[in-house]
Amino acid sequence: MAAAGGTAGPAEDGPGAVAWGDLLARAEAAARHAYAPYSRFRVGAALLTPEGRVFTGCNVENASYGLSMCAERVALFKAVSEGARRFRAIAVAGPGPCPPCGACRQALAEFDPALPVVLAGADGEPAVHTLNQLLAMPFLPAHLGEPEDERR
Repeated sequence: MAAAGGTAGPAEDGPGAVAWGDLLARAEAAARHAYAPYSRFRVGAALLTPEGRVFTGCNVENASYGLSMCAERVALFKAVSEGARRFRAIAVAGPGPCPPCGACRQALAEFDPALPVVLAGADGEPAVHTLNQLLAMPFLPAHLGEPEDERR
């Protein structure tokens, strides 16, 4: 499903309303801070809470490639470290449409397997997908027998 920046969507209704295009713009701004000296592939993410708080992140590379961190997980970890546990949407911006990698999809699914994911569409307009469209059969806390209220 595609939604233009001015079209109503889950991130745009009620308290903490943010238009998809505005959330994507925040992700694009975060990408400018990326530390990507090896790949030159700059990515930014903007994670929206129900209260309207936006946590941004950018990818941070390391000469030991396995230690690099994606923008989506930087934003998620920043949000969690500041007490956020519920999210309304995440926008991801990179060179062209840039869906989250599998590790980021799994990390985000921990908090909401149906989270809306906003990407830049081929036409430049925001394209909205849900996390469960992008990640089939995530491993969730329920697989460990964890009650949801213990984590929130």
